[in-house]
Amino acid sequence: MTDASISVSPAKRPSPQAGKAIITFEGVTKRFGKMVAVDNVDLTIHEGEFFALLGPSGCGKTTLLRMLAGFETPTEGRILIDGQDVSAVPPNKRPVNMVFQSYAVFPHMTVADNVAYGLKVDGVPGAERSRRVEEALALVQLDGLGQRKPDQLSGGQRQRVALARALVKRPRVLLLDEPLSALDAKLRDQMRTELATLQEKVGITFIMVTHDQDEALALATRCAVMNRGLLQQVAPPNDLYEFPNSRFVADFIGTVNLFEGDLVVDEPDHAIVRSPGLETEIYLDHGVTGARGATVWAAIRPEKIELRKRPEGSAAPVMDDAPAGFNSIPGVIRHEVYLGSESVYEVEIKGGRKIRVLRSNLTRWDQEDFVLGEAVWLSWHACSAAVLLS
Repeated sequence: MTDASISVSPAKRPSPQAGKAIITFEGVTKRFGKMVAVDNVDLTIHEGEFFALLGPSGCGKTTLLRMLAGFETPTEGRILIDGQDVSAVPPNKRPVNMVFQSYAVFPHMTVADNVAYGLKVDGVPGAERSRRVEEALALVQLDGLGQRKPDQLSGGQRQRVALARALVKRPRVLLLDEPLSALDAKLRDQMRTELATLQEKVGITFIMVTHDQDEALALATRCAVMNRGLLQQVAPPNDLYEFPNSRFVADFIGTVNLFEGDLVVDEPDHAIVRSPGLETEIYLDHGVTGARGATVWAAIRPEKIELRKRPEGSAAPVMDDAPAGFNSIPGVIRHEVYLGSESVYEVEIKGGRKIRVLRSNLTRWDQEDFVLGEAVWLSWHACSAAVLLS
């Protein structure tokens, strides 16, 4: 992933209006022996959302999805679909369908037979079955490929077969378990767009499990970040990135520079964090929560820090108008990674601390150039830092 993952989507996808709740988890806990995989989760997902369950391996997101699908039973709590408790309802009786990470297409069947399989099991008459299979294949852009076998298809096409097989049964909710993880990077980018377009076209609720933050930020209208079985934060992707509620979320979503310190000033219109090892205090143009004196973490995204040959607006390391202006500290460039449209710089400040800075290369000919070992100033606006209390 690149540090500019916040900009994966060229345009922000509108979130559906919070209307009817289609999925509700009420105090859901799942234990495997002494291990708590999901811990007292309360969560509501609305009709028409593209919702992502996001988190590191072992955080509980897949277990939550499997309980929704009916493959696992909650140890405690209830799962409601359309207001009905389905906690003990078998998978084939729930109005959901699932696309697995491996796609699980049958290699000995044609594409059309794969897509028709669930309808055949349900006893749907042959003529209607054929019509619905054709509609599903057209929906995922596989028209004319119904007689091919899976080994005659590309990875992206096999994924579309799995999607068509799930959608042909017209579920209320489609569950996606790491849907793009088996694809190479270029195909993943293509399929992200196709998945988003497909969800908007069919208008049903998609719930996706992924550990890939790029994927979640690009596709979802809302995300739930999980860690150790607990929900950490539920919000639209831009809010998760810009306004994380904890160090874990800030560090997991994208890349962030975290400075531990004391909240020495907390007023309605500005705050100041004093962090050991920094040559300046960190100024913010907003208050926090009345937590003056508490130990906090100032979080600053790499793309919000500017590299300059002198401090912004002054030769002094601390701005006279810092609460409404720029923070600036000196450093030395130690490393650069060129990523095409952007570069990531690692800058060492006094005390040996390394700070990451993301710099766009799109207008590089109109910017100052820097070399390894050069002394520079790091500057960020007072509105660019967030203060985290935990």
